[in-house]
Amino acid sequence: MNQPEPHCAAPLAGRSALITGVSRRQGIGFGVARELAGLGASVFFQHFSPHDAEQPWGSDDIEAVRAELDAALIPGAQSGDLALDLTDTERIPELLDAALALTGRLDILVCNHAKSGDDGGILDMTPERLDAFWDVNTRSTLLLTAEYARRISGRTQGASLRPGDRTDSGTTFHEPTGRIIWMTSGQLHGPMRGEVAYATSKAALAGTTATVAAELLDHGVVLNTINPGPVNTGYLDAEHTDRSAEGIAEVEAAMPFGRFGKPSDPANLIGWLCTDAGSWVVGQVLTSDGGFSLR
Repeated sequence: MNQPEPHCAAPLAGRSALITGVSRRQGIGFGVARELAGLGASVFFQHFSPHDAEQPWGSDDIEAVRAELDAALIPGAQSGDLALDLTDTERIPELLDAALALTGRLDILVCNHAKSGDDGGILDMTPERLDAFWDVNTRSTLLLTAEYARRISGRTQGASLRPGDRTDSGTTFHEPTGRIIWMTSGQLHGPMRGEVAYATSKAALAGTTATVAAELLDHGVVLNTINPGPVNTGYLDAEHTDRSAEGIAEVEAAMPFGRFGKPSDPANLIGWLCTDAGSWVVGQVLTSDGGFSLR
């Protein structure tokens, strides 16, 4: 995929991104979409409001989400969206078709979607609970990544690789043909009590990053995974929290910068990784938490 010449103030001008999990203006997905739009990209986003409607923080107005993202676009860039439940993995080709139809190209995939709520500790685990988190957070991310990579590389699904085999395309790439961002969580740095199913599903992504990144790099596609740390997307507000409100203020005060993260914090890192300046970072699991894990 030939890259356009970016304007210095808009390094992603002419490029197109698909961001999943952009249902709420307070969410990380929206922050990422707005950041990429501000850098010049056209943005296509997936949303699934029924999930948010079941949470204490509730759903958002998708029309307002659209309007604010449109306002962030630079002249000539476009936006589009699709409501889709990613547990229905048969619809993944439909999502990529729609994203590609926006501009005819798809340079960036950010897999931000995630299931929250209805988790528990190890003594609370059931097959259904584990499957629910796995299906949303892990299974759909891997399958969306696979379909995106097939389209970028022009390869079709063939015989399975044997252990140790390479998927070498035989081509030397002087710049990425595509970029993928996965999202993990704080299970890298310490316990996440009462979130066993969530932590398991996110740990799988962090744990397989190097393997998948190595295979994707054979086709010029760069994958990195981000742990955004404690970002307040509503779940840390006293009126909307999904956990005990006791101690939240004390934890925030003890943060190295005296605050929890904002969606713009991980979005800034993701935006940079998607520019040419970030091309040399490959296959990494990066934490953006303001020093939270060092307390």
